[in-house]
Amino acid sequence: MTLDRTASDRLVQDPDGGLLRLLEIMARLRDPKTGCPWDIEQDFATIAPYTIEEAYEVADAIERGAWGELEGELGDLLFQTVYHTQMGAEAGHFTFESVTKAIADKMVARHPHVFGDESRNKTAEDQTRDWEKMKAAERAGKAERGTLDGVAMGLPALTRAVKLQNRAARVGFDWPSTDEVIDKITEEARELNEARGQMTETEVFEEFGDLLFVIANLARHLKIDPEAALRAANAKFTGRFRSIESALAVRGKRPEDSDLAEMDALWDAAKRAEKSVPAPDLQPATQHQRRMADEQQQALDARRRQEQQQQ
Repeated sequence: MTLDRTASDRLVQDPDGGLLRLLEIMARLRDPKTGCPWDIEQDFATIAPYTIEEAYEVADAIERGAWGELEGELGDLLFQTVYHTQMGAEAGHFTFESVTKAIADKMVARHPHVFGDESRNKTAEDQTRDWEKMKAAERAGKAERGTLDGVAMGLPALTRAVKLQNRAARVGFDWPSTDEVIDKITEEARELNEARGQMTETEVFEEFGDLLFVIANLARHLKIDPEAALRAANAKFTGRFRSIESALAVRGKRPEDSDLAEMDALWDAAKRAEKSVPAPDLQPATQHQRRMADEQQQALDARRRQEQQQQ
């Protein structure tokens, strides 16, 4: 429903206008005659990077336990959804209402043990198996016939690697234990080290990609989110290097005035200082990721036991 200007102004200025207020603000920003020139020029492709960035900022706030920031970051992410649905409505593809209906219908259909007649007396393994059956049926309806079909191309590479590996594991294409994965990492690293002097740049690039792919598989077997682990490593590196800079500043130096030996000694000092501080508890997101990985592994183990019994 289109509001006249007076009603629109009233809603836009209403602090209690809720979601309708946000939708109206977005419509006004995109108005071809009176909207914001920058917002009018945008399309799905130009907005997509901002959507990804906002999602990462939500994850960052959660990982840091910055609950005071999370409210604002979630608002920014919600605004991205509103932005895309406004453009979808303008192009006649979909509306905010159709998007919310679609996700609500999907959640109801995927949780018959909550919203339907099915029993809730199921293990996490049972529910994971049922969930995967429903997702497989949905993929079949979309003409996604391959095991790996439907894994989004735009995911971060490590995340997509794990999702591809999980899909393959569901049909039995997986190493039986972590030991084989570690052996493969050792093999790939040795081959890269031994042959890099004889390889072309393209071949080195490919071999390094293979090594990263197997490392992602190790993360999956260890029930670790590789993206979260790498973010933690980035944060640790940042903290330690800042400690180096601070220590050098006390000596009247900058990193470029120092040398590797001095900075390495300061790095070790930063590591020793870290060990005196208790490690923080796992954040809820990491706990959830571990639980999901546990459930996926339990479902895979159950499928293997069933196949062994049938043989």
